[in-house]
Amino acid sequence: MREQIKKHKLHINRRRFIGKLGIGVGAAALSTTLLSKILKGNERSKEPGHLRNSAGSKKYHVSVTGIDSNPGTMSKPFKTISRAAEVAQSGDTITVHQGVYRERINPPRGGISNDKRIVYQAAEGEEVVLKGSEVVKGWQHERSDTWQVSLPNSFFGDFNPFNTLISGDWFNSNDREHHTGAVYLNGHWLYEAAKQDELLEPAGKKPLWFGKVDDMNTTIWAQFTGVDPNKENVEVNVRQSVFYPSEPGINYITVRGFEMEHAATPWAPPTAEQIGLIGTHWSRGWVIENNTIRYSVCSGITLGKYGDEFDNKSSNSSEGYVETIKRALKNGWSSENIGHHHVRNNHISHCEQAGIVGSMGAAFCTITGNEIHDIHMRRRYSGMEMGGIKIHGAIDTIISHNHIYRT
Repeated sequence: MREQIKKHKLHINRRRFIGKLGIGVGAAALSTTLLSKILKGNERSKEPGHLRNSAGSKKYHVSVTGIDSNPGTMSKPFKTISRAAEVAQSGDTITVHQGVYRERINPPRGGISNDKRIVYQAAEGEEVVLKGSEVVKGWQHERSDTWQVSLPNSFFGDFNPFNTLISGDWFNSNDREHHTGAVYLNGHWLYEAAKQDELLEPAGKKPLWFGKVDDMNTTIWAQFTGVDPNKENVEVNVRQSVFYPSEPGINYITVRGFEMEHAATPWAPPTAEQIGLIGTHWSRGWVIENNTIRYSVCSGITLGKYGDEFDNKSSNSSEGYVETIKRALKNGWSSENIGHHHVRNNHISHCEQAGIVGSMGAAFCTITGNEIHDIHMRRRYSGMEMGGIKIHGAIDTIISHNHIYRT
């Protein structure tokens, strides 16, 4: 158990702005009329510290040695978390046992209330790792520290992060391309080169990778200093997120005790859908607690808005964001429908945009006890949305006792 650091207490209520420790909270010029509409309804939900499901709920188990055609019992567990998510109903608990699970969990439903939620939890005392990456072998040595591998595009399915550019409102590319792909050597990521020629030289202190995608294959060049990548653990991003519902309104979910890493997340401005390594996607009542969340190309945890045809079309203006707010009100932004999430006691690191980000979806929330570090440390691109915690429209939200450093 890591040390729980209790300092830098920050309380943020309605339009108060605190610019410390990589934290940004914006009210986006909300008018009194808009605020009264948003705040209409219940006060922040007073949820207990340990939420329990009602008697009679089902308990499902997942193991790397399981089979998805099993009933999901302790003796006959499922193999994937996604299979458990398919069958779990309000009030059920999914316990995942030790191992590495390479899948994107897309919960089709949530709970119906605080005490009838769906719980996803790592088995007590067991190390459960969820990854958005896949292992890659078959590297061919080219020259010096540079190796090359060619993968069929089918390896990535319908989403190829090496062909997906980072872009959006308030994003600054620094006059070069950046992709959501990533290459990891023994768990730590390499740097994307701006040009393939940069890999002709011996590796420096920051080993590089470069990718090209054609109609059939994705070719990746990478620098591995002094090692044979076929004998090491080399992984590449494959999935956009690790735990994220594709539809909004999946409410009352608990996620606890996991290690989650390696996600090809997109840029998450306040005027677009915000997809994180784990995210709530315009919903209510999630609890995200006691997890390790790391190595997200952009953001770790997102408590953000839905997507629509207006995403990333604000012209980087405050007027554009006010229009986003007006549309959000028509799409259910109220105390009854959105927010009331608890994000607590997580260890979040190695994200290049933000540790926790949320536009309007983080209203009425509590964000406390998290350790957040190594955010936007590589400095390959820039923009207006970086921070350990970056929240817009933090109405009646408490942010306290988080330890934020190296951001």
